[in-house]
Amino acid sequence: MRLIIGINGTTGIVYGVRLLQVLRGIEGIDTHLVISRAGEQTIEIETDFKADEIRALADHSYPIDDIGACLASGSFMRDGMIIAPCSMKTLSALAHSYADNLLTRAADVTLKERGRLVLLVRETPLHLGHLKNMVSVTEMGGIILPPVPAFYHKPQTIQDLIDHTVGKALDLFNIEHRLFTRWEGAGN
Repeated sequence: MRLIIGINGTTGIVYGVRLLQVLRGIEGIDTHLVISRAGEQTIEIETDFKADEIRALADHSYPIDDIGACLASGSFMRDGMIIAPCSMKTLSALAHSYADNLLTRAADVTLKERGRLVLLVRETPLHLGHLKNMVSVTEMGGIILPPVPAFYHKPQTIQDLIDHTVGKALDLFNIEHRLFTRWEGAGN
């Protein structure tokens, strides 16, 4: 399986980092990473990692301005793309087919090739423009997966909450994991 991972500068960098950590441990998944400049800054603000350490978690990494990279072409075979986190700026670019860098171009190509695009959109509260952009991307085939915590699995740590969201993203690609306990009904 070949997955493109995008990380941009909105808060919630931990979702992209954890996604790469988990995928690194799963055999047969080839990851291609693009980090925006704002994402590089947010990595250092929100985590103890450096951007190069995050790049090292991926099998392949590309500069944000490399619009000639393989990811920019529909002939590059991909099983899908996850942007974690996804800013409202990137969401807006995708809703309006404005592909001005490799991250938005790779996502736009994923949509045009009818691939699976999953966006962990991060913003609160939402205004009507945000919601309309989510509808637009959904109508194009994208999947909006905001990192909204669940509590049925009785999380004990912030990591439990992060893992639940990352697990939900992996579920959309039928990637097996043990990041959270699945719901088995109220009586179980």
